[in-house]
Amino acid sequence: MVDTSTVDRALKVFSALTTDISEAPSHDDALRALTAHCLELVDGAESAGITCVSDSGCETAAPTDELAVKVDALQFEVGSGPCIDAAIEETVFRTDDLRADNRWPVFGRRAADELGVQSMLSFRLFFEEDDQLAAALNLYSTKTAAFSDIAQLSGLAATAYGAAVVTSRRRQTRIVNLERALASNREIGAAIGVLMTRHKVTQDQAFDLLRMASQNTHRKLADIARDVVETGALEMR
Repeated sequence: MVDTSTVDRALKVFSALTTDISEAPSHDDALRALTAHCLELVDGAESAGITCVSDSGCETAAPTDELAVKVDALQFEVGSGPCIDAAIEETVFRTDDLRADNRWPVFGRRAADELGVQSMLSFRLFFEEDDQLAAALNLYSTKTAAFSDIAQLSGLAATAYGAAVVTSRRRQTRIVNLERALASNREIGAAIGVLMTRHKVTQDQAFDLLRMASQNTHRKLADIARDVVETGALEMR
């Protein structure tokens, strides 16, 4: 029988996650919302973070605390660990006892002895908008066998859903920025036409006039263009 209280809690977390990611002021804040809500959803999770692997190297994003940063730093130092492997191999890694896990003997013993981490769950994050970035969402616990099968499924669901929401947010932001850029370009084009007609200059010369006005007045080119379109005049100072 399904525990209705668990389902209700998961639905509330997903609803809050959607809102927090959508309203986040930046991409980094959206990722922080994802890791924070994973701690609410996945039983046994004490800390969370995202490991990013790219051509430029490895880094940690959206850690919920210093422990996540230190675990990643240790993996980067030894060159192996469930976070890195999950990002690169596109799968899920779960370990109930890092000290005894033969998959990462050096990292596992040091993580347990130096940082107190005993259990880990690592999930590949798929961001559709960034094919060059490999990333994994990671959950940590200082207890052995901290994560059950249900916890693993909950983490997998949160990872897939969170990545999709973040991707959707990034796509919407890109669309908004593109629309703003197109609007600015139209205004600049219209202003160039006004200046060409008024001053009998070429297209390049009209653009140079806009650029000079922008530099002299320390205002954005699009704002200068908007004034030209509305007033027909170009203020150079």
